[in-house]
Amino acid sequence: MNDLFDAAFAQTRVMGIFRGKPPEDTVRLCRAAWDAGVVAVEVPVQNDAAFASLAEAVAARGEGQLVGAGTVRTPDQLRRAADAGAQFTVAPGTDPEIIALSIELGVPHLPGVATATDIHRALLAGAEWVKAFPAAELGPSWISAQLAPFPEAKFVATGGIGADNAGDFLAAGARGVAIGSAFEDPELLAAMTEAGLLG
Repeated sequence: MNDLFDAAFAQTRVMGIFRGKPPEDTVRLCRAAWDAGVVAVEVPVQNDAAFASLAEAVAARGEGQLVGAGTVRTPDQLRRAADAGAQFTVAPGTDPEIIALSIELGVPHLPGVATATDIHRALLAGAEWVKAFPAAELGPSWISAQLAPFPEAKFVATGGIGADNAGDFLAAGARGVAIGSAFEDPELLAAMTEAGLLG
């Protein structure tokens, strides 16, 4: 279950996340991310309209490009995401039952963590890759502090991440960062490239 994330973040340490967009805008942003060298994009699925956007993104992906479903909090959402073709799922929190179901379905899962207890539970359930959320509030030093007792954890910093602070999280030990708004702004996209996050 961890191999997909190992491969995706070995190529680029940025994941695109596109929330609340209609299907055509979601696909446009996914393509902008893929064109910039991003492998994995996340489409949060908190309502039926979002599942339509997920399905369009899945249909638009090319070889080696990954589409995941985000904000997956229930077994039903996880099953719907898998049925829609999501190659991975992401959650705001850690639920061992969701992780177990993701393993059963063969859909890698990235659980959200904000405490040592969250990390411990995620690792015990089989998830080495975890989403540090909300990262901007936790701060880069939280990553390095948690890596001391949990050196096997692989963090993706998510929430309030941009070109200005992504490097700080990576320097603190995060294996990846999730960014959304920059793919809508050419200047921010250029700043990410200049910072060595893309391309």
